[in-house]
Amino acid sequence: MPEPARLTPTRLVTDHTVYACVVGSRAYGLAGAGSDVDRRGVYLVPTPLLWSLDKPPTHVDGPGPEQFSWEFERFCTLALTGNPTVLDCLWSPIVERITDVGRELLAVRPAFLSLKVAATYGAYARDQMAKLDHHWHRHGEVKWKQAMHVLRTGEVLVDVSAHRDELLAVKRGEVRFEAVRERAARLTDELSAARSGSRLPAQPDRAAVDALLIRTRREAL
Repeated sequence: MPEPARLTPTRLVTDHTVYACVVGSRAYGLAGAGSDVDRRGVYLVPTPLLWSLDKPPTHVDGPGPEQFSWEFERFCTLALTGNPTVLDCLWSPIVERITDVGRELLAVRPAFLSLKVAATYGAYARDQMAKLDHHWHRHGEVKWKQAMHVLRTGEVLVDVSAHRDELLAVKRGEVRFEAVRERAARLTDELSAARSGSRLPAQPDRAAVDALLIRTRREAL
């Protein structure tokens, strides 16, 4: 059994990551010359470490700049709720590291998707629009487009470079805020229509994800 004291948070990430990707503006296709590289990952704790009263961390900030990782089970739990940040990771076009376990995780991606995304992505987008009332540095349209894509196709849209010029114009403050509001209202209506016609299930396939978790825990003994 590994010695818990030797498996620091940094070692959990460096030695036990099963999937790592880039998210944010670079994955969206909206990056500029000075854009950060936002890295996200999933690490799998060796099963014996879970038997102790002192559990390993469910997430680790770092060790690199703009890097954040979740433990496998925590990541799956968040993905089952339709968390936009976590789902973006699963469909990121920029994968930097992947193991056999990571490939198994990607293979069950559809199990995480349900009609919940209409609410979770929509809420995220509305929050971004609220921030726009005070700041012109973010644009809430991306998540609405992503939500509609999920509902219509069963895939999460991450790369939105097809809308790059439009989105960056808003980011630079070149579009009247009234026009942004009108666009957001139209997208809200489109999101409602997409939800009504979606073939996604009402709930995610929790059993399929649970089976994956149990299998990976056994293999990590």
